[in-house]
Amino acid sequence: MDGTIGRVGFIGIGRMGWPMAIRLVEAGYTVAVQDAVPGRAADFVRQHGGIAAASAAAAAQGADAVITMLPTSRDVAEVLAAIRPSLASGAVVIEMSSGEPSATRAMAAELLALGIAMVDAPVSGGVARAETGTLAIMTGGHATPLARVEPLLRAMGGSITRCGEVGAGQAMKALNNLVSAAGFLVSVEALLIGSRFGLDPAVMVDVLNASTGMNNSTQRKLKQFVLSGQFNSGFGLDLMVKDLTIALQVGRETATPAPLAAQTRELWAAAAGLLGPGQDHTAAAQFSEALAAHRLTSPQIERKE
Repeated sequence: MDGTIGRVGFIGIGRMGWPMAIRLVEAGYTVAVQDAVPGRAADFVRQHGGIAAASAAAAAQGADAVITMLPTSRDVAEVLAAIRPSLASGAVVIEMSSGEPSATRAMAAELLALGIAMVDAPVSGGVARAETGTLAIMTGGHATPLARVEPLLRAMGGSITRCGEVGAGQAMKALNNLVSAAGFLVSVEALLIGSRFGLDPAVMVDVLNASTGMNNSTQRKLKQFVLSGQFNSGFGLDLMVKDLTIALQVGRETATPAPLAAQTRELWAAAAGLLGPGQDHTAAAQFSEALAAHRLTSPQIERKE
């Protein structure tokens, strides 16, 4: 365990935060967990140890580092306002949400004036890699606090890449998901075209994975969650739309024309509108199926009804 950080406040133990906090407990850190859902922190402590904090401020009290893993930058700002009086000078706030880079930079500047460093460290890899501690972590911030929290991040991640100053990790996360989202949609469309031509979609996935069309979706999503009809990868459709919106916001703030990115975001937003709330992001394939009036099936894979 890192000698300079012993106590960690972990605020937001949802689907991703829960297994991430487990990794920290298992690494030997004293972890005070807090969540907006009543009783969730107590459940975590009963199952995995640590300290159940009654409030965000209580989780931050005496912490060397405070992790925020929350839905939006607005939620993070509200939490920071609540915990600011509890933060000790020299503490580090690690913003691991998929937030807005410009908002994170503004919050970091406010904290810095109080002698508190803030870095961003969003993650990629989903619940499965959170459980194994092999998340890809993209960081932004000053080199000194990042070096201080690196052992803590290594308890949760298999790769840690510094992307630049504070906010850079979140920009990279959003742009990564933009590329992933575009790859998913075009892969599904290719399967639909091939299926209507008479190709077996499962065979198509095998060919793509042995050829230049290989991408994360062909490797990890099409057979596992789309052709199977499971649609349960663990990453929400609404979260994908949020990340794509952030990517476009970064594009606007940098005056970068991004017509394909804009179209990608609109298609995902349309899918979310059609399918409704609470959907897994892989369920967006059903939107493409609806447009094509064709359902993807393979004799090799039993599809859940």
